[in-house]
Amino acid sequence: MGRADLKPARRTRLGVILLVAALHIAVVVILVRAFTPEFAANIAGSLTQSFDVPLDPPPPPPESTPAARPAEPDPEGAAGAPGKRASPRPVPAPQAPVPLASTQAPPIAGSGADDASGARSEGTGTGQSGAGEGTGSGRGGAGSGGGGGIAAKPVKIAGDINSARDYPRESRDLRLGSQVVIALRIGIEGQVKSCRVVRPSPDAEADRITCRLTTERFRFRPARDAGGNPVEAEYGWRQRWFLKGGA
Repeated sequence: MGRADLKPARRTRLGVILLVAALHIAVVVILVRAFTPEFAANIAGSLTQSFDVPLDPPPPPPESTPAARPAEPDPEGAAGAPGKRASPRPVPAPQAPVPLASTQAPPIAGSGADDASGARSEGTGTGQSGAGEGTGSGRGGAGSGGGGGIAAKPVKIAGDINSARDYPRESRDLRLGSQVVIALRIGIEGQVKSCRVVRPSPDAEADRITCRLTTERFRFRPARDAGGNPVEAEYGWRQRWFLKGGA
């Protein structure tokens, strides 16, 4: 037989020997556990028993040094009592002057001279009178007045008071030679909205009649502002009563 045939036989015998040895060891272990359990426990305990290793004690902690107390400040003088708070003296507010309203007559534009027929020559005003009947007739003079912001003043275009029959005959002696001045409020449509007596005559009834007649009869071209829009404005009217034969 050659060397190649011997190698497998050796390997087989070696394996058998190891197997037999392992079986013997297993049998011994089983017998020991079965008959002497304390011995096995002691062996296991000896393998797992712990033991202490002495260690050096840790060094003691360093002693804490107490912090130095801050030096007390030098005593200072006590603060004085607070002074009294100054209060300002009340100053009275100046009183604004109160404007006093003054009633002024509206400007009268022009007047003419009387003549025997009871008519008048026209000045710059727009009023005119008619012929009288009996002992006297009415005579009017007119002018225009307006407030601020009026570019064109109102202009009288219709109506008049020119007959003595417009006034009571019983009180003609009281009003002859006198006159009344009134202020008319002209609306944006040219009609008289209101009338007030500025300078009365001796005949209060004649003054009221004059206001009524101007409101009913007079028509105007209304005043206008800078933009050409109609605005309300005042118009002054003076009514005179005179004798037929003299000024």
